[in-house]
Amino acid sequence: MSRTSRTGRIGRSVSAFVVMGAAAALLTPHPAQAAPAAQAAQAAPGTGTLVRTDAGWLRGESTPEGRQFLGIPYARQPVGDLRWKEPRPAKSWPGVRGATSFGNRCVQNASWDPGYENPSHTEDCLDLNVYAPKGQREQRPVLVWLHGGGLTAGAGEDIVPDTFARRTGTVVVTVNYRLGAMGFLAGAGLDGEASDRVSGNYGMLDQQAALRWVRANIGSFGGDRRRVTIAGESAGGRSVCTQLASPTAKGLYRAGIVESGAYGDCAARERKEALTQGAAFAKKAGCPDPATALACLRKKPAAQILAAQSGFDWAPVAGGDFLPVQPEEAYRDGSASRVPVLNGANSDEGRLFAYGQFDGQGKPLTAQQYPGALTQAYGAELGAKVLKRYPVSGHASPTHAYAAAQGDRMFACTALRMDKALAGRGPVYAYEFADRTSPPFASIREAGRTFDFGATHVNEVQYLFKHFGLATPLNAEQRELSRQMVQYWGSFVHGGAPRADGQPTAPDQRTRPGQVLSLRTASAGGNELSTSVAREHRCDLWDREGSAPADAG
Repeated sequence: MSRTSRTGRIGRSVSAFVVMGAAAALLTPHPAQAAPAAQAAQAAPGTGTLVRTDAGWLRGESTPEGRQFLGIPYARQPVGDLRWKEPRPAKSWPGVRGATSFGNRCVQNASWDPGYENPSHTEDCLDLNVYAPKGQREQRPVLVWLHGGGLTAGAGEDIVPDTFARRTGTVVVTVNYRLGAMGFLAGAGLDGEASDRVSGNYGMLDQQAALRWVRANIGSFGGDRRRVTIAGESAGGRSVCTQLASPTAKGLYRAGIVESGAYGDCAARERKEALTQGAAFAKKAGCPDPATALACLRKKPAAQILAAQSGFDWAPVAGGDFLPVQPEEAYRDGSASRVPVLNGANSDEGRLFAYGQFDGQGKPLTAQQYPGALTQAYGAELGAKVLKRYPVSGHASPTHAYAAAQGDRMFACTALRMDKALAGRGPVYAYEFADRTSPPFASIREAGRTFDFGATHVNEVQYLFKHFGLATPLNAEQRELSRQMVQYWGSFVHGGAPRADGQPTAPDQRTRPGQVLSLRTASAGGNELSTSVAREHRCDLWDREGSAPADAG
């Protein structure tokens, strides 16, 4: 079932329109069309809560921050025979559709995130949400947010960007897309149905369908279809760096923001690997015969598909029209979109994952166990090098030492490598979120009482938006940093270099390679342009050894 908006406002049902007499119907427009049009005409385009899209009328709601329209279908729902089919345009609806409640979350397991205590088995989930300031007249730039969650979890509602939209004068769209096996299953039978004969990219194609919806409809909400920035964190950032490399996404956006999304160098699965995994998944799900596997899987309830999906790499697939080559190759050969990019990571990314592996399981890593843990993670030869570069004595605990190595390998150094690769095809602005006093995000806030997460994975999101719709307990210095970050991101969405009042401009890697905007509170030195980020994260080691597998959240 749909949920109400995070503001707590309950959507009111729209009154049915009175059916006119047959003779009057011949002379006047149907009331379901005429009444909304008359009401909408009373407000300037893109300013009211009653808007028309290519599929029908919508009624959103006003909030203290602006206007919001929730649970808007952007594609036909992928249920029944449309499971594992490329997205199709949404069906139109009669009258006025209420847009005051979030739509369903896509199929996913329960998690530790607020509101995700139970799994979701709903496949009718291809909805988006629009947040816009009040009273605008000129069309405003648009930010389209792709949520994180490892491509297996999350939803557009994970952020509420209404304050960001008001402060920056932008329209923000948040998107649901298919996840896990529902979004990334490949198979021989599915290849035969795919328009480019390469299956396994349904979630990515959903994102492109949402961008096409934005291009067709965002003007009705006061947005400028010519000024669309795609953005995301973690798997959402990985989605952005994948869309940058996709020829079928070109022209749907003018800029991209990648937050902690370069892990694994944004690598996709190769087709052969994806087909092998797809066959193994079908067998695990109880459909072992290749000749009947697809029909068998389509008959399975979503709960059974979900129960079988653990242990597989659900990720995009290279080799077709959507992604002809790996993203890294597209950056190098110049085939990637030549649009401005804001790219970065957090200074303590690995602490979230190390905590989950050790302390969060009630088994903190000990100094005696530390060398063995490194050998298990990296092998004997590389593990010995890591032990030398990340000694326990240089960190608060063995878990923190392990976390530093993990975060540097997976995020910090891959982000810097991505900066270099992207700089050959357009502007790239580099940042690092480095507020080590930042409160742990909501899912781990209680754990933060006993474990120092620092500037860990995800933590920057709460400085930009209401994460999970919740207020974040920032102190005065952190609120000021939040204000500055909103300005940096907002100025980039408006089409310029990332800037904030009285602060250094984010460096363009084409002219200032290796220089990074370090985002910190005033007592930690304030925002500064740093040339030491690569050295601090031992990237000389990790650039030689390669990146970690793409298994982040």
